[in-house]
Amino acid sequence: MPDLTLRQIEVIRAVMMTGTISGAADMLNVSAPGISRLVKHTEESLGIRLFERKAGLFTPSVEAARVFDQVREVYKGVENLQVAVGSLQKGKDVQLSFATAPSIAQFIAARVMRQVRSKYHDLFVDLNMLKIEETVDYLLLERGEFVIMSSAVQNAAIENEQIAEGRLVVVLPEGNPLAKKEAVSARDLADEDLIGVDPFDPYGVLLSKPFKIAGVTPRHAMRGRFAQTLVSMVRHGLGVAIIDEFSVAEVYMPGLVRRPLVEDVRVKSFVSRKKGRVLSGFAEYAIAQFRRELGKAVEDGPWYRGQK
Repeated sequence: MPDLTLRQIEVIRAVMMTGTISGAADMLNVSAPGISRLVKHTEESLGIRLFERKAGLFTPSVEAARVFDQVREVYKGVENLQVAVGSLQKGKDVQLSFATAPSIAQFIAARVMRQVRSKYHDLFVDLNMLKIEETVDYLLLERGEFVIMSSAVQNAAIENEQIAEGRLVVVLPEGNPLAKKEAVSARDLADEDLIGVDPFDPYGVLLSKPFKIAGVTPRHAMRGRFAQTLVSMVRHGLGVAIIDEFSVAEVYMPGLVRRPLVEDVRVKSFVSRKKGRVLSGFAEYAIAQFRRELGKAVEDGPWYRGQK
């Protein structure tokens, strides 16, 4: 016995639901003669009568009752599949877990999440902020799919891909005399109360580079652990800081002035993942948005010129 095609099943169901050839044709948006020919061909190929014809009405035949039961089951399965696909497209009942460095979490991650949630309305997002030394366990134990960091994760079981390159900038409290300069050097900061990060921390090593280039020994008045802490203390007039531009990539930051740094020191952003792990489509989309937003922050970098 020949197998029914999906098209034949679709037509049988349409005739069963509407009771007429013309109604089935309207339902499927095709011509009535085509529906009539396909029904006749299906009955002949199966060797059974599917419908009783009375005054133009088509009613399921008694002998074909089991066939119609199976047609209903097929379409019920198709509808369930469509619901499942629709839920997946919106992110319903699924989760995206990833982590970023605190500097990226402050502004960039929020913009990325806005894009992700706009595309996947019901997706649950678990966003973590990690120190670089915490990323190995996070990835290898598969607590999250990927991390975005300002330095590559050094582990043979983890692969890194650079997705952006920015600059270090100077942040000053409003009213600081250095705010009058178009660009500030590490030497200009020699007599300022400097807010920094532990020089043995990978991020602290990066922030110390401009002083090494300028041949200046920085004088730290205080230190913080994360970029947000440094920015907050500067905003409250406790000192000045050198920081990556991603940490201050917001148009309006009252109480804070941003200036280019004379010493050209670059800060890179990497996406890191466990080797061999296949990422979800949600993760791939999020990474693409991180690449876009980080790149946009670099392109828009001159926004801090002339800001008061």
